[in-house]
Amino acid sequence: MIDFELDEKSSVLHVRPTGPLRKEDFDELARKADPFIERTGGLAGLLIEAKQFPGWEDFGAAARHFRFVRDHHRRIAKIAVVTDSPIGMLAEHLASHFVAAQIKRFAAGQSGAARDWIAGAAATLGR
Repeated sequence: MIDFELDEKSSVLHVRPTGPLRKEDFDELARKADPFIERTGGLAGLLIEAKQFPGWEDFGAAARHFRFVRDHHRRIAKIAVVTDSPIGMLAEHLASHFVAAQIKRFAAGQSGAARDWIAGAAATLGR
């Protein structure tokens, strides 16, 4: 499950996984983010805040997650991962080889610093 909010003013999609990720979570994210991305050309940032990676509900959810990343990564300037989980460090290094966005990990509780880092992308995009 994912809680999320799209801050259109700052062009940031803030995502908080709360349980195993489901296919429907990525469908909901796309329904919310895609019209904004089409209208503006992209997102300044994706902020992912999680104490730990909750895993996926099933293989279909994992496949939908990877498809979501594939379909959106070129239209997101920065990805901030706010976590103390070891998978956050792995994600930062591994994902940097597969996505166009800049990726940076922040310690848990530093979502403000993550937003500030993303704000540099928003200024570059003219938002």
